Formats: sequence, structure tokens, C-alpha cells
Amino acid sequence: MNAELVKKALEKVLNPNVLVNLVSQRVRQLNRGGGGVSRPLIADVASLGAADIALREIIEDKIGFEMPEIIELTRPTGKGRKRPQHWTKNKTASAGEENDAKDFPVRKRALTHA
Repeated sequence: MNAELVKKALEKVLNPNVLVNLVSQRVRQLNRGGGGVSRPLIADVASLGAADIALREIIEDKIGFEMPEIIELTRPTGKGRKRPQHWTKNKTASAGEENDAKDFPVRKRALTHA
């Protein structure tokens, strides 16, 4: 890929990630062969590779693209939201009191004979 073509294409696209996606998609189309969108949209492509052809097409406005509208996300407020059950506070633990034996159920073991 020609660095000069990349710089010129970045002036059109502005976002390098978008440029990479445009070029890679166009290279796949060009490598597919055949007619239609698979043939170059520019003249004089004898010594250029597929990526350089794609970059020149972008520079010469032969390929169009639209950037999606950027929507600013907002974080929801905590008012009126239910908390998960495991977040609820234990009354005895939050008050700092000592736990009595009645707070915990007694586990009974089954007797087994050997």
C-alpha cells in the first residue's frame, strides 16, 4: 500500500478505522473478479495492487460511504430501580450486633452406621 495514497484517503474519510474497513471490503470485491462491482472504477490500474486501487477510488470519490449518526449515551439514574435481592442488607449485620444462635438454622446430620 502506498503511504501517499493512505494520507490522501485519510483526508477524505477522517477515521483510520473506517478507512481500513472500506479498503478491505473493496479489496475483497476487486479480488472476487468478474464484472459489476468487481472491476476497478478508475483507469490506469496496470501497476497498482488491489489496495492501491481501492485507495485511489476513495480519493477520486468513486466510492461513497456514510458515517452513522453519533448518539450520546446517558447513564440511567438509580431512582425507582429495584436492587437485586443479594444486595439487601441483613438487619443484624448492618446494626453491628452479634448474631444469636437462632439467626442460623441448625443442620441436623443423619446418623450412619458403619
